[in-house]
Amino acid sequence: MNDNHNSFEKSDEMRRYEKETGRYAIWRGVVTEGFRKWQKGEKVYHRDKERVSLYVSDETKSKWLDFTKNNGELTISKLIREAVAAFIESKSNGPQHRLSKLNPQTISNISHTLKEPLTSIKGYSQLLLENYREKLNGQVLETVKNIFEQSILLEKKIINILDNIKVESEYDVLLIEDDLATIRLITSYFESKGFKCKGVASGSKGLEELGNTIPKLILLDIILPDLSGYDICKTIKSDKEWTNIPVYFLTAIAGSEVEKNLGGTKVDGYILKPFNFSDFEIIFDILNKN
Repeated sequence: MNDNHNSFEKSDEMRRYEKETGRYAIWRGVVTEGFRKWQKGEKVYHRDKERVSLYVSDETKSKWLDFTKNNGELTISKLIREAVAAFIESKSNGPQHRLSKLNPQTISNISHTLKEPLTSIKGYSQLLLENYREKLNGQVLETVKNIFEQSILLEKKIINILDNIKVESEYDVLLIEDDLATIRLITSYFESKGFKCKGVASGSKGLEELGNTIPKLILLDIILPDLSGYDICKTIKSDKEWTNIPVYFLTAIAGSEVEKNLGGTKVDGYILKPFNFSDFEIIFDILNKN
């Protein structure tokens, strides 16, 4: 059989290769490398992939070869694939997604650093407009008005970007419990199930922790050295940032007594001590859904 790319008779194996891959088995009278690889059982890319050529200087090539000697085998094509994938991922994630990975204190510091000078700029420009408007000539007045308006726009951007960032939690469960042995036990148990748990030994520390990060769920002792678990739960459920966090009491108080005091706490449930680990099934159901 003759055609424009091949003057040799093709074997049945060659025809099958061309049908499966959409590539030539023979090109300009020479058996193709793709066909040879296919015969050996190696992966052959189909035509939905394109070869990308890259031209570099001898100096760059030399540096690349030296780099691969010190860092193991890494081809240019692999580098391009990884770079393209990283670029696409970075463009898919907006600035708020990247900022959400920062430490909460870092975000707070950035916000504070930007707002401090902005307060003076906005305040002085507003003061000039309110008290000295009649004394300013037209051009200066327009300039001051523009400064004031731009400061308001910048303030809104800071609030929209920095102050509304949902910081990714470093753990799944916040345990507010004053007994250190119980903290160690529950923390180890959650870790054995693939979840991270952070324990704090007082109510005030628990509320402070919530100011830094939002957990998926809170386990809360009722009798604590500083605050009542009932009051802490009310505080959490009345705060717009925390109200949707599931809260479960973990207490040695009798169940009947707990029931009497649930009104107004909006708690999601409770687990009594001494507990069985099977009591935590509902907790894991919530964690897995989140």
